[in-house]
Parts: sequence; structure tokens; C-alpha cells
Amino acid sequence: MTPRHAVIVGAGPGLGEALARRFLSGGAKVSLIARAEDRLATMATELRSDYQRRVAWRAADAGQPDALTAAIAELSAEQGAPDVLIYNAAVLRSQMPLELAPETLLAETRVNLVGALAAAQAVAPAMVAAGRGTILFTGGGLALEPYPEWTSLAIGKAGLRSLSFSLYKDLSPKGVHVAVIAVCGLVGPGGLFDPDDIAEEYWHLSVAPEGLADRERIIQPAGSDPFYNDPERRHRETTVPPMHLKEGT
Repeated sequence: MTPRHAVIVGAGPGLGEALARRFLSGGAKVSLIARAEDRLATMATELRSDYQRRVAWRAADAGQPDALTAAIAELSAEQGAPDVLIYNAAVLRSQMPLELAPETLLAETRVNLVGALAAAQAVAPAMVAAGRGTILFTGGGLALEPYPEWTSLAIGKAGLRSLSFSLYKDLSPKGVHVAVIAVCGLVGPGGLFDPDDIAEEYWHLSVAPEGLADRERIIQPAGSDPFYNDPERRHRETTVPPMHLKEGT
């Protein structure tokens, strides 16, 4: 399947922009959603100058389901029903579990998890009707092995992984592929987690997913630190390496 219209929620610098450029270069229209309106407009303008294809955008908070759903509806009316959804939004904030206020966890979970559900519900009916589509969630190593410094984000990523698997089981028989991409490192240009290289993985999953084998993609290049969330090894004695590391893959 060659993507025709990709909606990217959480379209910021780094991976978000790399994803936009990869799908544009592949011939798709791209719609960008993020909270920071000024930065989003600047990115859209730059992308329009580089590609002779339609780039649309709407400012919306991923943690506000009604606003997010409205933005997706407006972009669908403008660009056509999306056949790819990428949910790349998250709150990256460090706090220990006993210091994390319940109301803070609730607020951050709205971005880290609830927005993903709302976005999927907004695009899935049209994908099912068409018998084709791809929904991709940006996960992370914290879903595989959490660390207390990142309690809220780890909860969100674990929930996102579970949501993705549930959606895969529901939608795969209807022609819609769903996958979570666990990026197990810090994204940065020129390194082991170069955003352009990671964006290529998303492109592959939208063009030629391999069914059950591609419901989760773990990005852990050789030579990368599998314990990047605990660089000082404070939790060495209480950490269990994720299964993909035990298998040596």
C-alpha cells in the first residue's frame, strides 16, 4: 500500500519532522498536528517550500480529545480521509513515583495515552470502510522496562503498547495494520537513533507490514545502551533486561 495521506499527531522537530519529510518524499499528503501553533506553522511553511505537495496543519492539544478529533476531521475534509495515522505525542517529564501527584498523572496520561485512543477512533472507521490503512504509535523502552525517574511516561508507554496490541487484534482482520514502534534510545541526528532512519521504519510499516511480526517494532541498534534511561545504573539490581535483549536481537 502506498500511503496517500498521513496525519502526524505530535509533529515537532526531530522525529516528527523526519516523519513528515519521509511521507512527503514518498508521495503522500501530510497533515501536521501539534500544540505549539507558531512552531507548527513554521514547519509547515518549510515543508511546503521543499515539496510540491499539499501540507496542512492544525494546532491542537493531544491531551484534549475533542479538540484533537476536531482537528483530524478538519484535515480529513481538506486533504481526504487519512490512510496513515502516526501518534507521536508525549509528555517527557521526569518525576519519581512517590512524588508524582495523581492529578499530574491524569493530565499527562491524557496526552501519553488517551489522545492516542481518540485519534485512532477518529480515523479507523474510514480505514475499515476502505479496507486499508495503518495506525502507528511511537512507543519506547520504558514500556518494556520502566524506571522510577520516568514513572508517568512509563505508564503511558506501557498503556500505549497495550492499546496498540488491542487495536491490532480488532482491526487487522479488517485490513488496517496497527503497530507500536519502541524507540529504545535518545533520538538525534547522525547517531544510532537518527530520526531519518527511524522514519524509514514507519514508512515500511505503512507500505508493507508483515502482519503479526510487525505489530511491534523494537528499535535497538547494535552498540546502543539498552539502559539509557538509567545511565548511572542506579537500578542495576532491580532491573530485568527486556526479552528482545535476552534473545540477543
